[in-house]
This record gives sequence, structure tokens and C-alpha cells, in this order.
Amino acid sequence: MVPALPTSFRRFGPPDPVSPVVVSVPHAGRDYPPAMLSLLTVPAALLTALEDRHVDAVALGAHGGETMLVAMRARGWIDLNRSPLRDRDPQVDAGAEPRIAGLSPSDKVRSGIGLIPRRGGGAENMWRRKLTDAEVAERITHDHAPYHAALAAALAAAHARFGIAILLDLHSMPPLVGLAPARIVLGDRYGRTAPGRMTDMVASVVRDLGLPLAMNHPYAGGYILSEHARPRANVHALQLEIDRSLYLDEALDLPGAGLDDTIALVRMVIDRLTDFALDATRRIAAE
Repeated sequence: MVPALPTSFRRFGPPDPVSPVVVSVPHAGRDYPPAMLSLLTVPAALLTALEDRHVDAVALGAHGGETMLVAMRARGWIDLNRSPLRDRDPQVDAGAEPRIAGLSPSDKVRSGIGLIPRRGGGAENMWRRKLTDAEVAERITHDHAPYHAALAAALAAAHARFGIAILLDLHSMPPLVGLAPARIVLGDRYGRTAPGRMTDMVASVVRDLGLPLAMNHPYAGGYILSEHARPRANVHALQLEIDRSLYLDEALDLPGAGLDDTIALVRMVIDRLTDFALDATRRIAAE
């Protein structure tokens, strides 16, 4: 029997993996706990920009039986794609100072989007006071750590069955600016978390659909990829960023007319990753 999971995320798929692909959706949460609302300097409604707004609708629409983890708790509560050590922000987290002694703040902390985001809703600091070490530790214990434990277990189970596991970390991004902005960004931490052939296979899906594509810029992948990818052990990871205007309405608030096409895109990506993994499994068996 699969043990009950915390309410901060949901697991989809059967107890035993039927696919080498594991899908992570860490920024889809829209649950703002009362303990958070009482501490905000801005209305929670203004924090939706921190969310990967309704990307869970895309993920669940594309789900075909793979193990999938979908965050329920809002990213503003705690960011599952940040390090619980390096990305603690001293400006909002009273327990951060001793924990990061000797370490320079990460780029994410300097930008105000660390483990506990500081910037949101137009405010430079969205918290009325610093959170205590105990408050942050509780969020790590009850939300962050269980998500990563479940993700690690899913990848281990997939690897045990197929000899390979592939993590697809699914995100959405605000529309980029420029003369020909990318609508899709693939991140493999500059080749450190996935073999080039695998990334190229996914890139071909995007290009065949005529969508402008960028690699690793401005999103190369974060803590989830660096924590869980083990290429030498045949555990690979790729981040997929989708322009929100592809699947949301004009206000970038609710699912729009492009939802079905975006679901189809993600399904094609999952299928291509599955083909790559099963081909690798066959080659391993033949050696």
C-alpha cells in the first residue's frame, strides 16, 4: 500500500511505475494557508504572478499514467525548486543567517525569490515580519522535504524497473520580450542533467510545431534538476518552460483557447522522452 501523502502535493499514477518518465509540477499550487495570509503585506490575489498559473491543468490533461507530482501549496509559502540551505533569505528568514554562514547568497536570494520568496505582488518584501527559524523549518519538514522524498522515490522506482529514469520538471513563464521571443524554453543546466541527444529530441517536437525555442536562457533549471539528476547513473532531468499565453486567456489568469494544443505538446514531449528511455533500455539489455 502506498502511504498517505501530505496535502501540500498530490501524486498521480499507479503505485508501481508504468513509465520511465516522472513528471514534477512544483509551482502549480494555489493553496494559501491562513498562517501565510495573516503575515502578508499585499493581498494574496496579487501573488498569482509567482504561480505557474494553471500549469497543473496542462500537466493533468497530458497525464497518461506516468508518476506525476503536483504541488498544491502556493509557491509563496515555500518554493520547492529552491535549496533548503543555500536559498534561505536573511531578509525574511530569521534562521537563515547562521545556516548560510560562509556561503554567499544565491542569485535567487539576491533577486528576492529564494526558498521563501521575499518579492511578490509588487512589494519588495511581502512579509510583515521575519519568519522564525521554527516557522521555516516547519515548512521545510511538512512541504519541501516530503515532495523531494516522493520525487526521489518515484525516480528510484522507475530506474529499478526500466534501468533508466527521466524527470520532466514542468513550469510556465510570463511571455518573454524581444523581437522573436521564445515561447518554449528547455533547461538541462547547460548539458549537466541530460544527454544532448535527449534534449535535441524534445527540441525537435517544439520546432516541428513552429514554436520559437530557447535553450537554457533565461531558464536553465533549478534545484529540482540539480538535486535529482544523476546522468552517470542513468537518471536524467529536463525542465520545460511554457509561455503562459499559449494556454491561458488574455488576462493570463484562466485556462484559454490554447489549452488543448498545449496539452498535446506536453504529451508529445512525454512520449518522446519515453521513446528515448525505452530505446536506452533496449541498448542496455543488448550489451
